[in-house]
Amino acid sequence: MSAEATPAEPLLSARDLVQEFVVRERGGGRSGVVQAVSGVSFDVMAGETLGIVGETGSGKSTLARAVLQAPRPKAGTVVFRGTDLTRLRGGQLLQARRHMQFVFQDPFGSLDPKWRVRSIVEEPLTAYRSGNRDARRKRVDELLDLVGLDPARYARRHPRELSGGQAQRVAIARALALSPSLIICDEAVSSLDVLIQAQVLNLFEQLRRELNLSYLFIAHDLALVKQVSDRVAVMYLGKLCEVGPGELVYKTPLHPYTKALLDSIPSTEPGAARATATLRGEPPSPVNPPSGCRFRTRCPRAADQCAAEVPQPRELAPGHLVACHFPLTGGAPPGAAAAAQHAASALPGTAKAQG
Repeated sequence: MSAEATPAEPLLSARDLVQEFVVRERGGGRSGVVQAVSGVSFDVMAGETLGIVGETGSGKSTLARAVLQAPRPKAGTVVFRGTDLTRLRGGQLLQARRHMQFVFQDPFGSLDPKWRVRSIVEEPLTAYRSGNRDARRKRVDELLDLVGLDPARYARRHPRELSGGQAQRVAIARALALSPSLIICDEAVSSLDVLIQAQVLNLFEQLRRELNLSYLFIAHDLALVKQVSDRVAVMYLGKLCEVGPGELVYKTPLHPYTKALLDSIPSTEPGAARATATLRGEPPSPVNPPSGCRFRTRCPRAADQCAAEVPQPRELAPGHLVACHFPLTGGAPPGAAAAAQHAASALPGTAKAQG
């Protein structure tokens, strides 16, 4: 599915990305292939935030790493600032990555525990030989200030002397050091408490306005993604099933999976009725995904066509695309529930649908 926004040239354009991993048995023999990302396409425009949401194991983080070429995707193209990253090697790829930075979910896992904060934030400046020592020191102080850390208090600390929120701020400062065009945030605020989370999100938004930054914002928290994203892409088992403007996706979801994710968000309204869970069973194995629509084994609207044909993306509203044979624009197809239960029971190693 293509998540195209406007006819303007996108900052990042990924087309038909495929990422697979061979699963080997204990003795070294090959036992299968994990289809982590299967034919995913999307665009990110300059100054835009594209949010990618989905359950754990849907392929969101693998997709982000495929964009960075770490590791390279098995197939597809990633055009960033007019250059196809899949064709670059060595120093050329290193220079292209200067403008594309990553903020990981676990700050302590991404920070060297033996280094001090100043050295951690200065590392990309040193690697790219940006300025002299005094200029780099000044830049580090500016970055720490920018993310709400007093350089005089924190610059000489080690990661073990920081809280989780402080450590993630250091990681964000490091990502901003080279003034990138695109920042990929992989659950970048999930380790922060609510108050600090809001402050960091406000910082991201401020930087986007001031520096015309773009974000690829990956999260499982749908309410959070709605808050920060211009457009939202919903991912399930390695494929995009719905893409559209954030408000439109949340107000009028077209895919049953998107609707189920939205129903799972707890309401903060007093006396609000609790949503009924609409998903049954567990996600199928990416080693042996269902034929046709990969969501059909859990979908209450599934019919025979869903097992026989892969749904192609359709634009049902301006900029709002969905890959579903029976989108949420009318009644469910006749016999859908029975077909879904039959399809689930016919899949070996796949959780059966539960009524």
